[in-house]
Amino acid sequence: MVISYCIYTSVHATRAGQEVSEAIARYRPRSFPPEVAAFARAIVGAAPPARPERAKALLFAASKLADFALRIGYELDGEVLFAPSVIERFCSTRDAGSPPTRRTLRSNLRFLAKTAGPAVRGPAAMSRERAKAPYSPAEISSYFALCDAQRSALRRARGKALICLGAGAGLLGAELRHVRGSDVCVRSGGVLVEVAGRRPRAVPVLAPYHERLLAAAELFGSRYLVSGANPDSHNVTNPLISSLSGGIDLPRLSMARLRSTYLVALAGQIGLAAFMDAAGITCTQRLGDLVSHLHRPSEEDAVVLLGAQRR
Repeated sequence: MVISYCIYTSVHATRAGQEVSEAIARYRPRSFPPEVAAFARAIVGAAPPARPERAKALLFAASKLADFALRIGYELDGEVLFAPSVIERFCSTRDAGSPPTRRTLRSNLRFLAKTAGPAVRGPAAMSRERAKAPYSPAEISSYFALCDAQRSALRRARGKALICLGAGAGLLGAELRHVRGSDVCVRSGGVLVEVAGRRPRAVPVLAPYHERLLAAAELFGSRYLVSGANPDSHNVTNPLISSLSGGIDLPRLSMARLRSTYLVALAGQIGLAAFMDAAGITCTQRLGDLVSHLHRPSEEDAVVLLGAQRR
């Protein structure tokens, strides 16, 4: 029984291989020059495909690419024509046909490129950068305690403002450095930070950070809260962050972790985890597209929704 099956499989494979070879040898299309057809036969014959139907599809794809290459001055050289850049250039032209046809041609040409194209090393695997872990309430309290231990009132206020703007409003980079005391205001039932720059907006500050941020804002007035005189100088917040590093039990303060703390608090207040579980969503890649269809809440509604009301 096993021997009979092996004989049948061998005969079937031999017959299929013969049919493929015959399909390739018979390929003489009138729509392409003879040298294009000869090139396609040589390329597909070296692949080789498993079925005659597959061979015909590959022959057509190779012929389309070769015909395009001749018209733009390329030689019929597999290592040249089946380079990824040439395939992409061809598939982006009208010669490749409609979008579905282009996708099919590109798929077939990429298959042929494995045997006919240049030896190209695949891209190096790159690990996805994970979001930083948020701080716990105890860690935030410890950082505020370090602020209280600073020698001057100015440094104490700057440290508290840094933590409030990071963990209470999610600000980073230039947005953080350019905030003045006068940009913090009480409005719409909560405390807001007026953010300038590429994405100007009013950010509701989370309630636990209101009093400390308001006190710092009152002290600094129109001056920058965390940046000193020049917010654009290099690493302007580094000395301040270094002063809030508390040794082994409390590592160097991280602005990325402060922002994660803010984002996690916000996600919890709007029920993001429940929404994603109910919708069966595990990746948020398309949520930005969906948000464009939603009604934008008023400032007052945003303050209520984000739990940023004044206590």
